[in-house]
Amino acid sequence: MMKEIKDLTPAEAEAELEYLANELAKADSAYYQNDDPYLTDADYDRLKHRNFDIEARFPQLIRSDSPSKRVGAVVKSGFSKVPHTFPMLSLGDVFSMEEVADFVVSVKRFLNTSENIAFMSEPKIDGLSFSARYEKGIFVKGATRGDGTTGEDITENLKTIRQLPLKLPAGVPDILEVRGEVYMAKADFFALNQKYEAEGKKTFANPRNAAAGSLRQLDPKITAERNLSIFAYTWGEVSQRMWESQADFFNHLRDWGFPINPNNTLCHNLEEIERSFAHLMEIRASLPYDIDGVVYKVNSIALQERLGFLTRTPRWAIAHKFPAEQALTTINNIRI
Repeated sequence: MMKEIKDLTPAEAEAELEYLANELAKADSAYYQNDDPYLTDADYDRLKHRNFDIEARFPQLIRSDSPSKRVGAVVKSGFSKVPHTFPMLSLGDVFSMEEVADFVVSVKRFLNTSENIAFMSEPKIDGLSFSARYEKGIFVKGATRGDGTTGEDITENLKTIRQLPLKLPAGVPDILEVRGEVYMAKADFFALNQKYEAEGKKTFANPRNAAAGSLRQLDPKITAERNLSIFAYTWGEVSQRMWESQADFFNHLRDWGFPINPNNTLCHNLEEIERSFAHLMEIRASLPYDIDGVVYKVNSIALQERLGFLTRTPRWAIAHKFPAEQALTTINNIRI
């Protein structure tokens, strides 16, 4: 039997807030990362409301990883600027498998090898890039890509996305910057537009515009209502790199509670790259989110470091864009 909040001592309140933060974070991970919820919606809401009520009684005890942060506080003015310690660079684009083959040859030529090189094939999510900075396992700063060197501070808005861990397990680097993509699932996009249409509001043209518009709200409560999602796929600043390959990094992300795309595929030669691309083209329409291509990255971090960068793009990664989607339609009438 839980104690009445009015009867809690500060020490008891502090201990219970720690328990609630951990329990609700565990429930979020079970629901969003593992698709295996163990709390009913009613039980989850009961714990969340108790957390809010204790914080209202003891505001001095509000934790940095509190579940209440998922709602967010109103930004008092425009977004402040956040310089990226390591630039968030864009990728070069190719549009055919012949160009992909040329890219693989160029990588081998630069490395002066004829051996096969492993590449990670990753669906290119049609969303908005983000960066999430953790210090000693606690989420402290979120930013957009911006111009690649400076982004916008979206810390409070990112906190509203329940897939993003606010506290990481023990053993992570003291400084860890995780980067990925914020997107809106197709079902959430259609539901949002249906709601806005019923209310006489302007609807969004596509899920990417909806995600971008939602993430850049000055009132994070609006962001929280829009059911945004994330996939994590790379890193920025890190105090101690604990992985030697892109595949290994994904394993760490999974262990730390970040959602990673289930269609990421390690390819050991060009034939496997081609099969990966064909598979993603085949399932593209049935995915619950939009993708607009495939990203290929050299899997080995040591080889990535040898390959380095061009002016604005890495030599070790490229984006293979899908052709524009086509469909047949019937013209019923022409009005002059």
